[in-house]
Amino acid sequence: MTYFEVLFFFVVIPIIILAGAHVWHDKNNQPISRQFDLLSPVFMLGLLVFVALIYTTPWDNYLVATSVWWYDSALVTGIVIGWVPIEEYTFFILQTLMTGLWVLLILRYIQLDAPFKPSAALRKGSVAVVGVLWLSSIVIFMLDWRAGNYLGLTLIWALPPIALQVAVGADILWHYRRWVAGMIVSATGYLCLVDAVGIGGGTWTINPEQTTGVMIGILPVEEALFFLLTNILLVFGMVLGLSRLTHKRLPEQIKEWLPIRAD
Repeated sequence: MTYFEVLFFFVVIPIIILAGAHVWHDKNNQPISRQFDLLSPVFMLGLLVFVALIYTTPWDNYLVATSVWWYDSALVTGIVIGWVPIEEYTFFILQTLMTGLWVLLILRYIQLDAPFKPSAALRKGSVAVVGVLWLSSIVIFMLDWRAGNYLGLTLIWALPPIALQVAVGADILWHYRRWVAGMIVSATGYLCLVDAVGIGGGTWTINPEQTTGVMIGILPVEEALFFLLTNILLVFGMVLGLSRLTHKRLPEQIKEWLPIRAD
């Protein structure tokens, strides 16, 4: 299949189904839980799409430019921005929308009445753990271990924003941990299957010389890690961005430009 065909059948169609589910719930007066209506869902999705494009573009261009992965030129339109085909930029947007809509659907069902217990220690400890992993990924990259390139580059790219997220709300995420874990695992599992379709069909190829050789079926473990980390970023972003527990922790300068809904 062409890259756009993979996107249409496995990402666009699920987005349409999820959007239809939201329309159905709205018609049946089943809104998103009041615990997660700090911001408009449309605003939150748009913000995450913007951040995904801005933050991922330089990194992904570097991967293609250094042959960490490549695409079959016969299976893309040929429209390239930098080193990356337009289909890849489209995927950044579509993954964000699909995972975001999935999170929003689950948020309609969360009715957690357990008291929230703020924990500065949990936030600081989470940042420390992520920081150690990030420093380790820099060491992997600087050792010039070719087989660790994709692994190191992925961790270097993904861990700083995750550190910021847990600094703001690791305790909030822990409060909703079962829901958060379920959303991350389900979205990651599905996108790994989609990625396996693309790799199996030759639509894109991961350079075996720049991966560790550890495989999950036909999927390099680095690819599974990529989808795990991107879905962590998206799920954490949606939950923290929409949770009213986050409101008190936001600097006043940020609150001023955010369209925060009244209590």
